[in-house]
Amino acid sequence: MELTRSEMEIMDVMWESGVPMSRADLLARSEEKTWKDSSVHILLNGLLQKGAIQEAGLVKRIKTYGRVFTPTMSREEYFANTIFCHRHKPEIVGLFSALLQREEITDSDLDAIEALIREKRR
Repeated sequence: MELTRSEMEIMDVMWESGVPMSRADLLARSEEKTWKDSSVHILLNGLLQKGAIQEAGLVKRIKTYGRVFTPTMSREEYFANTIFCHRHKPEIVGLFSALLQREEITDSDLDAIEALIREKRR
């Protein structure tokens, strides 16, 4: 599944909030958006069709009810799926090697990665 830039902006807001969000919530929290407010329905429907979000219930807004949405996967799961769904899949060892060369990797990250590898081996 590949998301457009506008869809990614919506997903970023949802991932950062951590709670189900309505259309109004998204509009209120989307500070740096490249899409128009009137396009939010189209974007949400596209995300639903792609399976990136799901309905999480209804919320009452003044006199009407509106749907709330939640992501179907974490940000990390999305990027992992994107890498391995691509036609030109990277070699797993080469990918990890490239990631580990990044300056952003801390000792605590390495400790957590080692723990994940030990858990996977079990």
